[in-house]
Amino acid sequence: MRFWAVLPALLTLSACAENAEAPVAYLDLDCARPFEAQATALMAQQHLVPAPEDPAEPYRFYSSADGRTSYLITKPGAPGHPAIMMQKARGSDVITTGCPYGDKAGYDQLHAYLDGLKHWTRGK
Repeated sequence: MRFWAVLPALLTLSACAENAEAPVAYLDLDCARPFEAQATALMAQQHLVPAPEDPAEPYRFYSSADGRTSYLITKPGAPGHPAIMMQKARGSDVITTGCPYGDKAGYDQLHAYLDGLKHWTRGK
């Protein structure tokens, strides 16, 4: 009998509980899309944080709020421009993929640079 007396209180509390937020899904790259259209779609995603723009760097970085997905979008003057690269964390690995719209050798240089950042650590 006590269960039935407590049931209304439990139902009221569960109705007031916050719903867990669904995990945010970020767009994968679609290299069949034109560079400008894809860059615009990627930058328009909610919960994507742009890194501060450095005028000396010919690309922009955008990262998910949780840091598990990042995009690099080249600007004119960057090796391989136009190009878009994406890094996704999967467990302890970081997977780099990309769309080489421009010069393949420049894209490979950019890919090597981005992969090198995965292993960079701040000195003590």
